[in-house]
Amino acid sequence: MDRATKRRLKQEAKQRKLEERARRKANRKPSVLLQEFWNLPNMLTLGRIAVIPLFVWFTYDADPFYSLLAAVLFTLAAITDVIDGFLARRWNMITVVGKLMDPLADKLIVMAALVMMTRLGRIPAWVVIILLARELIVGGLRQIAASEGMVIAAGQEGKWKTSLQLVGIITLCVHYVHRIDFVVTQVDVDFNAMGKLFVYISTAFSVWSAAIYFRGFIAMLAKRGGSASAPG
Repeated sequence: MDRATKRRLKQEAKQRKLEERARRKANRKPSVLLQEFWNLPNMLTLGRIAVIPLFVWFTYDADPFYSLLAAVLFTLAAITDVIDGFLARRWNMITVVGKLMDPLADKLIVMAALVMMTRLGRIPAWVVIILLARELIVGGLRQIAASEGMVIAAGQEGKWKTSLQLVGIITLCVHYVHRIDFVVTQVDVDFNAMGKLFVYISTAFSVWSAAIYFRGFIAMLAKRGGSASAPG
């Protein structure tokens, strides 16, 4: 066999290997984790995380126009939170990625909003400290409860806290006094005062819901301890 033939056969073998590798790559199914990322509810969740830098930019200069844009962006994020949860349940797309990313996205954008509102002097720092401390405490208790196989249902007061907090943050983002036309009359609305009121009320509900959650956690521990010590 001459040298030219050997070279040709070697090139053909190399080409077959490349074609086989490309065919295997094309037929390879994406991983389960990647499949979970690429569904509409999870994409909406990731979108809420992606808009956080834009939200921070809108609130950085804090003029009336950008404050209004920040309020609109935060409102859209809150709406998508409701939509992605509804779609995940409706289309049976509840995934591990969604369970992780959905609450994380909510906490990240709320935390960013609270920090920026504090920076702008629209709410006092102690309110933000209480709200963030509450999230850390309740999150830690949930992790401990889950590791012990305990499920503590969220109470209605926690839902009230979330609703009031979202409304408070949106009105704080608007901040300025705007004249609102109510058809029969026009009223100058101080959005900063309204936002503070909603956030203060949500802070009270935050402390209340954390206390109820902690009490339920202690009660479940006591119940488990009593059943374990009971004679068989």
